[in-house]
Amino acid sequence: MAVILSDRVYTVEDYLQLQDDQQYELIGGKLIMVPRPRYKHQKIAGRFFMKMENFLEKNPMGEAVQEVDVHLGDEVVAPDVLFISRERLDIIGEQHIQGAPDLVIEILSPATAIHDKKKKSRLYLIHGVKEYWLVDPDNRLVDVYVAGEKEWRWMGTFDQEDVLTTDLLPGLEIRLADIFKGLRN
Repeated sequence: MAVILSDRVYTVEDYLQLQDDQQYELIGGKLIMVPRPRYKHQKIAGRFFMKMENFLEKNPMGEAVQEVDVHLGDEVVAPDVLFISRERLDIIGEQHIQGAPDLVIEILSPATAIHDKKKKSRLYLIHGVKEYWLVDPDNRLVDVYVAGEKEWRWMGTFDQEDVLTTDLLPGLEIRLADIFKGLRN
């Protein structure tokens, strides 16, 4: 379970001064200690990243990154996988991303699911993320959302029989059978 430190309002400056080995996100002035991802979580994130990375090597449309701090105004999150289009690569800094990625992929876990589905989802939408994929590793499902004017538009739930595509990366095809293969529940 994620531990929320709410003894005071934290700022980005406070976040940047943290010196321990814990992983945190900063949402709404609250410092959220996020547990290290489990094996299945990391395996799935790595497979999504590799599919995108291999595609981008042949089709230089931007950059895919795993678990890097993303600063969205006064908040800091670390999506499992993200994509930034070539036209927006200037938001990539030495230590973090300064602004919304085009595509965010979050792998749900019991400790972070509520933040990913509610708080981070809203944060991504208001800061300009264009597409949001929520991956449920236990049920081997992916919910795809595209940004609308005021809310996410749900594009569907996809399973191991499906191939994910996105208008953000024309030509990219991710067979979900490849993402979820060999994983134990």
